[in-house]
Amino acid sequence: MEQQLYEAVHEDFRGLCREFLAREAMPYHEAWEKDGIVDREVWRKAGAAGLLGMDVDEEYGGGGQRDFRFNAVLVEEVVASGCAGLGFGLHNDVVAPYLTDLTTEDQRKRWLPGFCSGDLVTAIAMSEPGAGSDLAGVRTSAVRDGDSYVLNGQKTFITNGEMADLVVVVAKTTPDQGAHGLSLVAVERGTPGFSRGRRLEKVGMKANDTAELFFDDCRVPADNLIGTENHGFYHLMANLPRERLGIAVAAVAVCERLLAITLEYARSREAFGRPIGKFQHNRFLLAELDTEVTIARTFLNHCVREYNAGRLTVVDAAKAKWWTTELQNRVADRCVQLHGGYGYMLEYPVAKAWLNSRVQTIYGGTTEIMKEIIGRGLGL
Repeated sequence: MEQQLYEAVHEDFRGLCREFLAREAMPYHEAWEKDGIVDREVWRKAGAAGLLGMDVDEEYGGGGQRDFRFNAVLVEEVVASGCAGLGFGLHNDVVAPYLTDLTTEDQRKRWLPGFCSGDLVTAIAMSEPGAGSDLAGVRTSAVRDGDSYVLNGQKTFITNGEMADLVVVVAKTTPDQGAHGLSLVAVERGTPGFSRGRRLEKVGMKANDTAELFFDDCRVPADNLIGTENHGFYHLMANLPRERLGIAVAAVAVCERLLAITLEYARSREAFGRPIGKFQHNRFLLAELDTEVTIARTFLNHCVREYNAGRLTVVDAAKAKWWTTELQNRVADRCVQLHGGYGYMLEYPVAKAWLNSRVQTIYGGTTEIMKEIIGRGLGL
């Protein structure tokens, strides 16, 4: 089914992404998985290639393209390359709008050139040991003291946490107001009182550094406030649809890649004298998966167009996020099964994709939270 989401300029960009990943990431990714972190230099090379900050204004070193299709192309090509450890999506899709839309001119001049060049890697710190999807449960505090905020607390499960030079921290500036007393404060590498804990060992996504962050009387200039004090919750709610759209892009790309790999395997692998794809059960299963993946792609493309037009709703982003990520896990599981014993071997891409897929229904808002958002949108 021809989807017609992308234009020639996006396909040209796809070629650039594919060439970059083949040269600068694919040969090294296995070693990065063993190390638990990618080489810092790949970020700078990505910046030089124009793969970071595609929608940042050109005056700050960005691509100047306010078109999420470029972000989607990069995510799709990262998936196709098998280089799941690259944290470019978090940097480009999640953190970028906080730094482009909520910052002062001085902040943009300080942070965006490095953001685009790869010299300044970013992360966002929401989750805590006792607070995940429930932002009202955030306990990290930011107390105003003169021309500074003093941060105390702990964050966990932070993607790019070890690599990050700039972390957007969700903290309570007015504790008695719950979620409505949250603010966003940028904490820079080397700030006294800011430290990182152990590199977390995950089930999948082995090359992507995920860390614990600690703030112990961490004094941050008040000028590092992002957006408006006590409006952090609203800033987060405004930007979460984009984050969830990016996750959905990755989910559909994984589904398409796994389906293509498994179809090829089903045509070539023989059992009882014929290709396993000729057995009715397997043929029907693949037909079902192909249908569901096509439907997912169609809705995803609709959401990308809506986002570009400024119309993507919180509810539609939630629908895209939960449906595509649950489908991703189902496709990965079925494809492992169709591969038999080979599907359980890490040298086969279906095995790694199966491991990497599990987290997709958790971060960016769990499936249960997505359904809660949709249910409330129905007036329930």
